[in-house]
Amino acid sequence: MYKNELTYTRVGDYYVPNLSLPKQEKITLNKYGRMRLNFLKEHKKSLYTKLILNGKLNTHLKEIQETAEREINLIINKLKDKNNITEEMKNNNQLYWVGMMNNFKNQAEEIVCSELIYN
Repeated sequence: MYKNELTYTRVGDYYVPNLSLPKQEKITLNKYGRMRLNFLKEHKKSLYTKLILNGKLNTHLKEIQETAEREINLIINKLKDKNNITEEMKNNNQLYWVGMMNNFKNQAEEIVCSELIYN
């Protein structure tokens, strides 16, 4: 049987419980991790609170940002193959190549944000 051992500190006439949150690993959030964090704070407050109290918020954000980066790269590569965009085009017609790559990245981010970040 699990036993909670609470300790208390006396403050004036009252006893206040000594509560602390579990330790979480330190991570550096990228664009997608910060987007997910803001979404949880604003739209999924109960999930946000649950993740904080369980000490799993940073792990969740790390998984989301790694998955988002992996999915975006996968989608971009599929779009490059589908549209026959090659490295040779990068050398021959740089403006066209950059425009197409920006287009692919925007498409990939829109897909990943709607399916992963804001879900």
